[in-house]
Amino acid sequence: MTTANKRTIRTLLQGAVAFAVALPAIIDASGVPAALPWVAGALAVAGGLARVMALPAVEAILDRVGLGLVDEEAPRP
Repeated sequence: MTTANKRTIRTLLQGAVAFAVALPAIIDASGVPAALPWVAGALAVAGGLARVMALPAVEAILDRVGLGLVDEEAPRP
């Protein structure tokens, strides 16, 4: 391994350690802990909704309403 590669790896490791040491202070200063439950809840709801939208029954309902996925081109008149 060349000296330049070793230096780059060492610099990246030092940067990662410095970021890990500073991370608690950064999170505390940003106010993230107060909003974290809301963010987690929103992500859980979004994931659940995405899973429900992927169900074949829901896709069939959307097709009947006219909001289904377009898998092929519409015929040209």
